Parts: sequence; structure tokens; C-alpha cells
Amino acid sequence: MFVQTEITPNPNSLKFLPGKTVSNHGSFEITSKDETSNELIRNLLSVNGVEGIFLGQDFISINKYEDVDWDEIKHIIISLINDFYSSGKECVIEKSLDESLENLEEIEKKIVKLLNEKIRPAVAKDGGDIKFKEFKDGVVKVELQGSCSGCPSSTMTLKQGVQNLLCHYIPEVKQVESI
Repeated sequence: MFVQTEITPNPNSLKFLPGKTVSNHGSFEITSKDETSNELIRNLLSVNGVEGIFLGQDFISINKYEDVDWDEIKHIIISLINDFYSSGKECVIEKSLDESLENLEEIEKKIVKLLNEKIRPAVAKDGGDIKFKEFKDGVVKVELQGSCSGCPSSTMTLKQGVQNLLCHYIPEVKQVESI
């Protein structure tokens, strides 16, 4: 197996592509190995210098601390991913982690639909994700995950991309903020 890597706009995040399914059900971010029993995630979070992990459908984004060089940890991460899949496992996350849309207002459902269809695929290409949190008084609050959290260009993306798109399609939206 050959794990490829891609740089992201965030210099402290690297996208790892194992060429296999990573998550069967949505994206997932974790920053503490105490929050999971998943073997691969726990091992990756044990690597000295790894700050957080973001799992997408077909990639794993690793966020590192700024004072750690990728050359020090990249080969260890690739080795752990190879070992995981070589042991016969098909994917890292199998259970559904999708949030329910049942309790959302109609306008919130429109916002989530736009985020899912137009924005999330673009953000995923950079190794991250964007999650809807709330809509109140014209302000949409979202959470940036993976490579997007802490990325120097995320503020520009949020305002020029996400906010412009949502305001264009949904006139009630006046502003987008990251929490």
C-alpha cells in the first residue's frame, strides 16, 4: 500500500491519502486519545507533535504543533496508517456520525444543504470540513475542522467564500462567523 500526502493551505496540517475508505459516515475530528477507543486514532495521537486528527471519506488530515517539523513525524504517521490497513481493516470509522436535521428550522435546513453541497466538497479538498452550529439574527455560526482550523487563510475563505455564497442564496443570512 502506498499512502500519498498532499499539502494544505495550513502549514501545520498535512493530508494523508491511503487510497482506501477512511470514514463511511461523514467527517470526524478528534484531539484527545481519551475520546476514542479506535486503535489507529489513538496511535496517531500518540505521535509526539501531533495536535489533532480529522477524518474525511478518503483522507486523514493531521494537525501538528508549530514547533514540530513534518520530516520528524511524517514517516511514522504513514507507517501507522499502512499497518492499520495491512492488518485487514477496511476503514477507520464505520458508525454513523451524521448530525440529525430533524430539529432544524426550514432556513437552517437550507443553510446546511448549501454547506453540504457547495462548500464542504471544496473544503475537503484542502483536508478540512465546515459544520453548521447555529443561525440567529442573520448570523450563521460554523465550526471549521481539520486543516481549516487554525489555517491562516480560513478567515478569508469564510468571509469571501462561505459568507458570500450563503448571503447570495439565502437573503436572511447577513454574516458568517467561526466558533
